[in-house]
Amino acid sequence: MPAELRFSASDSAPCPPPPSVAGLQSLKTALQCAAQGWPVHPLAPGRKTPAANCEACRQAGHTAAGCSCLPAGRWCHGFHAATLDTARIEAWWGSHPSLGVGVACGPGRLVVIDVDAHSSQPPTRDRILPGIPISDHVNLTGLSSGFHTLALLAALRQQPSPAADTGTLRVRTPSGGLHIWYRTDPHRRWLCSAGSSTGRALAWQVDVRAHGGYIVAPGTTTHAGTYTALPGATEPAPLPAWLAHELQRTGHLHAPPAAVPAPRPVPPRAQQAVIAAGGDDTRVQRTLNTVLASVSDCGRVSEGAGFSSTLNRAAYTLGGLVAAGLLDHSNAERLLHDVAAAARPGQERRAEQIIRSGLAAGTQRPLDIGRRA
Repeated sequence: MPAELRFSASDSAPCPPPPSVAGLQSLKTALQCAAQGWPVHPLAPGRKTPAANCEACRQAGHTAAGCSCLPAGRWCHGFHAATLDTARIEAWWGSHPSLGVGVACGPGRLVVIDVDAHSSQPPTRDRILPGIPISDHVNLTGLSSGFHTLALLAALRQQPSPAADTGTLRVRTPSGGLHIWYRTDPHRRWLCSAGSSTGRALAWQVDVRAHGGYIVAPGTTTHAGTYTALPGATEPAPLPAWLAHELQRTGHLHAPPAAVPAPRPVPPRAQQAVIAAGGDDTRVQRTLNTVLASVSDCGRVSEGAGFSSTLNRAAYTLGGLVAAGLLDHSNAERLLHDVAAAARPGQERRAEQIIRSGLAAGTQRPLDIGRRA
């Protein structure tokens, strides 16, 4: 442990450039991000928080899985709505140019180190670098920000600070902080954390944006200023091995299940119900088979299959069949419950909420499935 480290404001990255006077080109930013393979979603105008799109979002208990906005192509629930679809991006930001741009880190295979520059009194020594004891003889005079704790961690590992890594994309935040972007191995799933957390954390005042989180896109302007890319690389570099090790040490690596269960077939009674529900109308039977098979396929893996959104889309579709007079409501519920129970046994309460919400939304829009075969 180095005993003579000194910290000052000069240890942080360069001062931010003045805000652009050319104005924000949100659509261009969103399309550029999507072209890099980073799914994007709207942020509220002038803010760094996701934009809401329905009144239900403000109600307790409302979830992304049970929201009708997503299957209808409307943004809602932040990074859950993130997309790479060019037409959707053009529709969203083309008609609402004041929206900011957020990037979903998990689907974009990104880990972003979010360094805060809020000078304040540091916590106790055991929370400065979680899991690394800092003895009393180490002089921490001047340590007051995430730039300092990240530099300290790097020095302990005999590495340069990521804040000075010109080989990867770095973005200066309006508050004087820094976003350090890295791309990751698609087979490893990293988790988010807050540097102030008493649980999973990398360093004090250093947050981690990864799966289940989002980051503000470079070029986005808020009321506080513009997120500006610093000189150096314009794309994320691979996550350094030493930093990956530190993230794993501090609990940021998602542990996959020990075993993957065998595929669960659609229950025979559900298969029979499809025939009974569709009668002699092959249009209905084809539609039911397609949407129910997608839910059944989620049973092939224990997690990460998008079960909630898949079941929600299926319920929305069956609700449309009900509204069109092509399917009885009770049959629709029974089919969905049977297939959901086979794909995710023991999650009946969760499935019930998704099915109820999806059917309710779907029955507002009768489904036209073409002429009778």
